[in-house]
Amino acid sequence: MPATRSARQRKAAAEAGALATVTIDLAPDDSFAYTIACTRCEVPRPGSGTRSWSTRRRGEDNGYLAAMDRWILHLAAKHPDASAPCLAYLPEAQARLQERREQRSGRPASSDEG
Repeated sequence: MPATRSARQRKAAAEAGALATVTIDLAPDDSFAYTIACTRCEVPRPGSGTRSWSTRRRGEDNGYLAAMDRWILHLAAKHPDASAPCLAYLPEAQARLQERREQRSGRPASSDEG
């Protein structure tokens, strides 16, 4: 039986830690759209001040994993002293980021041959 949206939101909030606020909305294609916002960081909002740093990812490509990866990378870069259960997955998040960068640039994955 699939988890409810509120159960998914509670799980994501617990994994993200105390610095995050997590919301899950329905995207136009009826998939879940995960939003994770930082309670400490603000970014410029064009023409109207600032807003909380956040990431929003739809569910078509495993939105939970994509949003959580971005959140993990934000935590590691901006809040290195923070603790959150999701930080256990930092090496995997960094590997997926590198893989996406290589796919975008058209280069093959790195090899150990020098």
